[in-house]
Amino acid sequence: MAQKSVAGPEIEQLIKLLAKLPGLGPRSARRAALHLIKKKDQLLVPLAEAMGVAVSEIGICSACGTVDTSNPCTICCDPKRDQAVLVVVEDVADLWALERAGAINARYHVLGGTLSPLDGIGPEDLNLASLIDRCGSEDLSEIILAISATVEGQTTAHYIMDQLSHLDVSVTKLAHGVPVGGELDYLDEGTLTQALKARTRF
Repeated sequence: MAQKSVAGPEIEQLIKLLAKLPGLGPRSARRAALHLIKKKDQLLVPLAEAMGVAVSEIGICSACGTVDTSNPCTICCDPKRDQAVLVVVEDVADLWALERAGAINARYHVLGGTLSPLDGIGPEDLNLASLIDRCGSEDLSEIILAISATVEGQTTAHYIMDQLSHLDVSVTKLAHGVPVGGELDYLDEGTLTQALKARTRF
């Protein structure tokens, strides 16, 4: 039996669109829509305006693949960043996470995902060709592969290393192991094994 509509088509459309967002199911989308409607002037109107600006102003950086209102992006145009270091990430969210941490002041390259033959994602579906071009044409001293420690992530990392093997540049990867504040009893075997292999002198 079809679910009975409890609101007009405009509200139902809002709920359907919200339900497509990560982490929001139909019930959460209904609650979010109702909250936006109740706070129309404080939330819904400013959100609609921000969405309009996002549609017209935000684009993809032709150099690194991140999202910004300028092209090349703010990060690529920043002369204070270390021009000799390039950090390779899977997604824009990873770039943002590294920027929030403030751990490195380098430039980035966003792949747009990882290689996954089972899902039909090959090298041509990612920003890999542009990465290889950048590494060959720019004066880099280090390329940091900040890629997830998943099977797909490591497959992608190995592919990149193979493609860059002819270049005289240091290719490094993030260390994997015990997280800060982590207790050994709660870690999986793979993390513990990697932590032991990557142990350092006290």
